[in-house]
Amino acid sequence: MSAGSTGVLSVTLCRDPRQFAGLEEPWNRLVRACPTATPFQSHAWLHSWWLSYGRDGRLRVVLVRRGGELVGAAALMLVHRPLPLLVPLGGGITDYFDVLVDAEYADQVVPALAHGLHRAARGAVIDLREVRPGAAAERLYGEWPGARTRLADSTCMELPALPFDELVKRMPKAGAQRVRAKLRKTDAAGIEEHEVTEQEVPSAVRNLLRLHEKQWRGRGVTPEHLKPRFAEHLTRATRRMVRCGEGRLTEFRLEGKVVAANVTLLSAGLSGGYLYGADPGLRDRKVDVATLLLRYETGRALAEGRPVVSFLRGSEPYKNHWRPEVVVNQRLLLATAPLAPLLRLHESQLSGRERAVGALRESLPAARDWRARLNELRVR
Repeated sequence: MSAGSTGVLSVTLCRDPRQFAGLEEPWNRLVRACPTATPFQSHAWLHSWWLSYGRDGRLRVVLVRRGGELVGAAALMLVHRPLPLLVPLGGGITDYFDVLVDAEYADQVVPALAHGLHRAARGAVIDLREVRPGAAAERLYGEWPGARTRLADSTCMELPALPFDELVKRMPKAGAQRVRAKLRKTDAAGIEEHEVTEQEVPSAVRNLLRLHEKQWRGRGVTPEHLKPRFAEHLTRATRRMVRCGEGRLTEFRLEGKVVAANVTLLSAGLSGGYLYGADPGLRDRKVDVATLLLRYETGRALAEGRPVVSFLRGSEPYKNHWRPEVVVNQRLLLATAPLAPLLRLHESQLSGRERAVGALRESLPAARDWRARLNELRVR
């Protein structure tokens, strides 16, 4: 562990996984003191992710303390791909990243955190993905003393926590009528909700992942969701988050059988639907699972005083029906002045990759048309 000081604050770099594991209580107090924190900054999520995905010797967590109390933190790890980078814990299965800053001492903590990260980044570029607009990391970016640049990252969609009838009224008239008709059929089916207890989480996660795989079979399921390490992480993190009120796992039962399940991650500012699974047989009963889940989650968010219901990452067409607010995450690249050329190289690689992905997307419709015409010729 290396250490330095900034005013009355102490800044240290944690590289010991055992020390990080022992930070649960002060870390969670800091989460509650940081209004921009999302559920993905909870100790339960980050430490569980490290246990499943971390690599020995790569942990880099900058900690800022004031009189012994944790008032700032940035949870990162060192990777080489092939450039040396400091990236957030949570990886690709995490929808939002932020640093943690105690709002009461923000004017002191942000510069101290920048100082600590600057020391930690002497040999690497810092690549902060999925920074939600308004995040504390934006202030860190503003305070950064070296090279920096900002790129667009994933698209997210959010709804205000309103009574469900009001959300339906936001839709075009024809769409609102369809939603009401779907809900009448869903209610007629007699589906019951059950909020899973901490002790029930392991079996409930197994059911959820089984339903998720079944739901997406043949339609391009995310490969990571089928891996044992993901199941271990989701089980461990959800169990701790349910215990702390940072998460909820809800089962939806029909005639005593679990036909759908949903993991929701919670913070003071939002309720985020992370992962769900549903029996494809519900379609035969005219049950619209997405609408069923949204009605349940908006009702809970409203009752709990959470202002936002987030669909998290992705711009799937079914989300657009609800006229959500489109929020684009940011990718913040930071480096010390001597490493500015390395930052520019990394930025150019990212930009080239984005151009290639965009060209591929543009070519797909033409490729589909070509295949369709070829099939027509074969038929003839």
